[in-house]
Amino acid sequence: MNEIPAKCGFVAIVGRPNVGKSTLMNKILGQKISITSRKRQTTRHRILGIKSEENLQIIYVDTPGMHLGGKTAMNRYMNRAANTVLSDVDLVLFVVDISKWTKEDDNVVMRLKREKVPVMLIINKVDLLKQKEKLLPLIAQYSEKMKFEEVIPVSAKRGNNLESLQDLVKNYLPESGPLFPEEQVTDKSERFIAAEIIREKLMRRLQQELPYALTAEIEKFSIENNILHIAAVIWVERETQKKIVIGKSGEVLKEVGRNARIDMENMFESKVNLILWVKVKEGWSDNEGLMKRMGYDDLN
Repeated sequence: MNEIPAKCGFVAIVGRPNVGKSTLMNKILGQKISITSRKRQTTRHRILGIKSEENLQIIYVDTPGMHLGGKTAMNRYMNRAANTVLSDVDLVLFVVDISKWTKEDDNVVMRLKREKVPVMLIINKVDLLKQKEKLLPLIAQYSEKMKFEEVIPVSAKRGNNLESLQDLVKNYLPESGPLFPEEQVTDKSERFIAAEIIREKLMRRLQQELPYALTAEIEKFSIENNILHIAAVIWVERETQKKIVIGKSGEVLKEVGRNARIDMENMFESKVNLILWVKVKEGWSDNEGLMKRMGYDDLN
């Protein structure tokens, strides 16, 4: 009986902001690795999500949304994080939102056409399509944008058609042993994950009030007496933004801290003591030196 050869490879998940890339990766992995919110450009870093099975390891690469406009160092960082991954993967999943095709989707297509890597088109959020008879015409319309290896309609949120997607992905991976230990699910540290959880809770709590130039930096991460002690600074660019993040009588910061602590305790399987401060650093999101100090330095 012939033994099934082991396969292992990298699969980039790309697309414009807010099409569900992080939700897709989290659902495939069966656990939360990338933070999500309705806010554009929630994902700012390149994040690996590792799925290991018998004779198979798929390393998904979640990327920031490729976007037009925006001239700050942060915008350049996010576009670079998405663009540079394309030449180093075995397959690209190009995720689009079934509700509309935009100029930013065209921008992604233009970028993908310059690469030799195979591309699958993933049409997400099909559960929101009220008139199901429109699905096939939309698939045909989107399929004309470039030569795709496969075109797959899914609902990342509900998990619809994701098993079929993963079965197809396997066909594009090279024969290879695993690159990561079977139990490892991401390349990011617990400190990084803690900072991202805080940022997610801020994004979800503040919605439209949220200052774009906001980030969280972990200053302390240590275990003492079986309790995980985490201290973090939330950086904003103006005093007015600091007031928004703290909220009246500190209510916003307290709620964010409480919700972040609950997620951290589930993620790290430990009691957590979380302390948050809010500080102002003018222009940090357009200063590459300050950005590196705050953790935006993982593109090398």
